[in-house]
Amino acid sequence: MIDNQDSIAPAGVKRRHLIGGAALGVTMGALGGLAGGVALADGAKLPQQKPSGKRRFENKVVLVTGGTSGIGRAASLMFAAEGGKVAFCGRNVERGKQVQDEIGEAGGEAVFIRADVRNESEVKALVDRTIETYGKLDVAFNNAGISIEKPLHEYAASEFDDVLNTDLRGVFLAMKYQIPHMLARGGSILVTSSSNAIATTAKRSAYSAAKRGLVGLVQAAALDYAQHGIRVNALIPGTTDTPFIRRLSGMENLPDAAWHVAVSQWAKTHVPGMQRVATAEEIAAFAVTLASDDHPYTTGGQFVIDGGKTAQAG
Repeated sequence: MIDNQDSIAPAGVKRRHLIGGAALGVTMGALGGLAGGVALADGAKLPQQKPSGKRRFENKVVLVTGGTSGIGRAASLMFAAEGGKVAFCGRNVERGKQVQDEIGEAGGEAVFIRADVRNESEVKALVDRTIETYGKLDVAFNNAGISIEKPLHEYAASEFDDVLNTDLRGVFLAMKYQIPHMLARGGSILVTSSSNAIATTAKRSAYSAAKRGLVGLVQAAALDYAQHGIRVNALIPGTTDTPFIRRLSGMENLPDAAWHVAVSQWAKTHVPGMQRVATAEEIAAFAVTLASDDHPYTTGGQFVIDGGKTAQAG
């Protein structure tokens, strides 16, 4: 699955609404003066976030949806680095095997299970196989999501449904099959929402509706299961440098140097506060902390990590 994030397009670049897939026809010329060379790109590089070195998930089983790229991939690696046995899903088998191999080569333990969170039988099979493989479930990071961007009246009903079925219903299905395995022993469930649940922009009615819906889902579920020792929280990331926003912005085929310059310039005017986007590893590190036992009194919460992006909204 594709990670949940904002999209970026330089001035004058028309955004189309494809989900991943083909390039959107953006050329180097459309970036104007932004792609001023490798020297500028070096100045736009983001800080590196490494695993904590702690072992907070030793003897714990973690399930991650949307684990083959972006935030989900980074989180899968971090959970494993902290001793967790990680089952993760996505739709792209090649990327899934790459992440599984990467975790194994680093000394971790993980299994990739292909699953589409829109498909109930595949979600059930994902959870069942996790239990068959590792015997239990302690932590779930329900992260998978997509976006289609266009004015509301231009959505086909099927497009609107596709976003909600992935981003909102997909989380419901994951929790529906995860929770029964946590009722007797407790657990931690973290859901990836978005800063668009707080303050959004044009052409994101489907995405924003789904992401705000997740906050309500988390709050109600937290009350349903608090007495069972299951914590349910929402992660609310701001714009993050992932393949998701690069594709959605139509810049997946640009050289890395040009991309880093473009996203850096965009952030200076769109991210009040830190004036930069996050790395997937920064968001993943926060997710891992929230999912751990470090903060046992947290449930039903909305944890914003957006560099100040929504601080001046409203």
